[in-house]
Amino acid sequence: MTVQNILHIDSSARGGRSGTDARGSHTRRLTHRFIERWTGFRPGDFVTYRDIGRVPPSPVSGDWIAAAFTPPERRDGAARDRLTESDALVAELIRADLVVIGAPMYNFGVPAQLKAWIDNVVRVGMTFGFDRSRKGEPYWPMLEPGKRLVILASRGDYGYDAGGRLEAMNLVERGIAVPMGYLGLTEAHYVAIEYDEFADERLEASIRDAEVGVDKLVGRLVAETEGAIAPVYATT
Repeated sequence: MTVQNILHIDSSARGGRSGTDARGSHTRRLTHRFIERWTGFRPGDFVTYRDIGRVPPSPVSGDWIAAAFTPPERRDGAARDRLTESDALVAELIRADLVVIGAPMYNFGVPAQLKAWIDNVVRVGMTFGFDRSRKGEPYWPMLEPGKRLVILASRGDYGYDAGGRLEAMNLVERGIAVPMGYLGLTEAHYVAIEYDEFADERLEASIRDAEVGVDKLVGRLVAETEGAIAPVYATT
C-alpha cells in the first residue's frame, strides 16, 4: 500500500470542536472527523497538522515580495530568512497528496489567517511558473498532478451552496479552490455546516448531514486511493 501524505489545516479562530467543547469550532469538528475516519482505514498514512487559527502565518509584506521574486541564487541572508516560514509551508503542500482545510466563513470569505497561508504558498518558481516570453499562457501550475483538496466549511446563515439564495455571496470555497487550482490542485470536494447563527434544530440537522457527508467523502476517496469498493460507515 502506497503511503499517502495528508496536510490537515485548521483556520478557525475558535479553539476546540463543537459538540465537544463550549463554543467550539464546527470546521475543527469536521476536519477532526475526516482525519479520524481516514486514519481508521489507512493508519499508515502520514498526517501533517497546521493550526493556523492559533498560529497564523505572517502576512505578505513588501520585503516578502522582494525576496520571493529575487532568484534564489541572488537572495541575501535577510531575504532567505524572510522566506523561511513560506518555504516550510510550500514544502508541506508539495509533499501532500491530500489537503484537508477547515474554513469557516468570516464576512462571506475565508479567515485572514487562511488567506495568509494561501499567499505564502502561491510562490513563483515553486508552486507556479511564469515566463512572459512563453507562447500562449505565461503561467502554469507546478504541483504534481493527482493531488486532492477537501474544503470543510461552516456558515452562520444558509443557502450558500449552488442554487441557494446566497450562492453569489459565498467567497469561501472559490477563495480557496481558485488559487489552489492555479497551482495544479484541481480536484476539490466540499462539505459544509450551515445555520450556526440560528442555533436551533436546523443547525443540528445540518451538522448531522455534514458528518454523514464527511463519512461518505472519506469512503469514496479511500476507495479511489486503493482502487477498491468504497467502505461502508456506520454513521452516528
